[in-house]
Amino acid sequence: MKLGRLNHIGVATPSLEASLAYYRDVMGATLAHEPFDLPAQGVKVCFVDTPGENGTEGTQIELIEPLGENSPIHGFIAKNPAGGQHHMCYEVPDIHEAKAWFEGLGKKVLGEPRIGAHGTLIFFVHPKDMNGVLTEIMETPKEAH
Repeated sequence: MKLGRLNHIGVATPSLEASLAYYRDVMGATLAHEPFDLPAQGVKVCFVDTPGENGTEGTQIELIEPLGENSPIHGFIAKNPAGGQHHMCYEVPDIHEAKAWFEGLGKKVLGEPRIGAHGTLIFFVHPKDMNGVLTEIMETPKEAH
């Protein structure tokens, strides 16, 4: 089992609108996709494309805003009022094989695979088992997003 490419970096934010302005005006984002609610995860999400070099695309930033006080991101924002890096997401060809592999290594997988913001199956691995970084594992999308 081997991890694939870094798909995106998740950034929690108290305001998608303010964060979109920052990534566009300060960080040179080339495209901000339409924000959408992901009620099953308790968040509002917007993907931002960063500039790449030599005809390549940069890594996407996933901006995540809580959808109310029951959102898992709400606690993160309470501890980090300005927001901040929430997770890193890597692609894998087979989500179930990846889950079994991480569990075989004794890593704490947080829940069962579920549909994520890209419309493919995902799960998270606890930061204590990933050098302090909450890590999302995502099945490689069949189509580019």
